[in-house]
Amino acid sequence: MSLTLHPRDGVSFRFDPGALCLEFLVSGGVGVYAHYETLHEPADLARWAAVSRLGLKEVDTTAGELARAKALRSALWGLAGDRVHGRTPRQADVDAVNHAASAPPLTPVMTADGERSWAAPATGGQVVATVARDAIELFTGPMADRVRECAGDNCALIFVDTSRPGSRRWCSMERCGNRHKVRAHRSRES
Repeated sequence: MSLTLHPRDGVSFRFDPGALCLEFLVSGGVGVYAHYETLHEPADLARWAAVSRLGLKEVDTTAGELARAKALRSALWGLAGDRVHGRTPRQADVDAVNHAASAPPLTPVMTADGERSWAAPATGGQVVATVARDAIELFTGPMADRVRECAGDNCALIFVDTSRPGSRRWCSMERCGNRHKVRAHRSRES
């Protein structure tokens, strides 16, 4: 599923992180990611769940669940950064993900037209647990070695390289890939 991101420069682009847990990272964070923060109040977590690959339309979220979501997201930034840079994950990040995953997740249901959906209404806690379980599947599964950080200058977006050869380098060819090609072209012409 592609997200449409709206960076500071005003040029929107499509980005497919390849996993729910990595999709959650683009909701913001602390430090350098604070500028991109979108989770200011409990309703923001419900809005994220609606536009995410979960597609949840009914989520009741509390301030406590929002705080747990932000704690999970912080741990996910740590785990993802450690993975892409070949470091051993910090135990505190592993513990935070495991703790979040121990809560009841969303309940899958089949719709009348044979599609997969989620039982409604859901809670913010169920969303957090589902994101955490997705992270465990990603970071311990066969795609763990395909977690990448964009090779673009000043781009910290993290994605799963699902390309057949495993050679994806950019968060998006529309943005960082194209910028790289333009810079390479200009340097050849100089």
